[in-house]
Amino acid sequence: MVALGGVRDSIAAMSAQDREPLARPTARAHTDAGQSTPRAPEPTPAADTPPTPVRRRVDDICFVASAAPLAQQALVELCQLHRSVGPEEADVIVALGGDGFMLETMHRYLRTGKPFFGMNRGNVGFLMNEFRTEGLFDRVMRAERATLYPLAMTARSENGTTVEALAINEVSLLRQSRQAATIRISVNNVVRLPELVCDGLMLATPAGSTAYNLSANGPIVPLRAPLLALTPVSPFRPRGWRGALLPSNVEVRLEVLERWKRPVSAVADQVEVRNVVDVDIREDPSMGIELLSDPHRDFHERILVEQFSS
Repeated sequence: MVALGGVRDSIAAMSAQDREPLARPTARAHTDAGQSTPRAPEPTPAADTPPTPVRRRVDDICFVASAAPLAQQALVELCQLHRSVGPEEADVIVALGGDGFMLETMHRYLRTGKPFFGMNRGNVGFLMNEFRTEGLFDRVMRAERATLYPLAMTARSENGTTVEALAINEVSLLRQSRQAATIRISVNNVVRLPELVCDGLMLATPAGSTAYNLSANGPIVPLRAPLLALTPVSPFRPRGWRGALLPSNVEVRLEVLERWKRPVSAVADQVEVRNVVDVDIREDPSMGIELLSDPHRDFHERILVEQFSS
């Protein structure tokens, strides 16, 4: 048996070199000279530190403007400061006008794959940013990006024609006469509401949930939420039905009942089809649209503000 005092004396007598192998090994990095040096610890960012804004290279801009005098004046001012190129050559398309013109612009240049940055020269301007001529390239490079996925509508009419169209805001079915519409609702080939008597019915995207959908007392949907808002317009029967929130990957079929007596039109943003028989609607994930916003007022923040506004 070894006395405890002898063990303490033996440990105390060990040199620093003798004790080094007992120490925990540290990670080492190789320098250019082939020598090993201790790796410096990586700094840990504070939990409340905001992410560094991402700067994207922007060399060319395509300016488009509505016919409104204010928008045309803004177009002249910006073209005096910056060169405007065609949409195919541009890194970003800058739209000058209101929300309606922004929707038209996104539809017109959707297939270019270019992002859109709007500046408000219209009325409400929910989709638009503040109009300023200075620092435009820096604003665009620092802008937050939101991806919008449109709805694909397939509408069949009484005369046998089939119309396909995309809707960035909503697809609506609306009565064409003094009589209320009667509509059957199916989701993924399952009838969910056999008969809805109403003035109309719409399926809205998150981006469109603050437009017509909101005016019809539909819910505001956060932009990142994978949901669609199915909202009736002036429902009469069933009286208690106020709509539904649906997963964005479903397919909705709307069938018009008694169409010879109660004609209905279908509208996908600006495309209208009269005297429809039925309409199929689904989200098109292959047609993502990038919408740019100033970081201090991005679209996610705008939708939150809208929900708490009076």
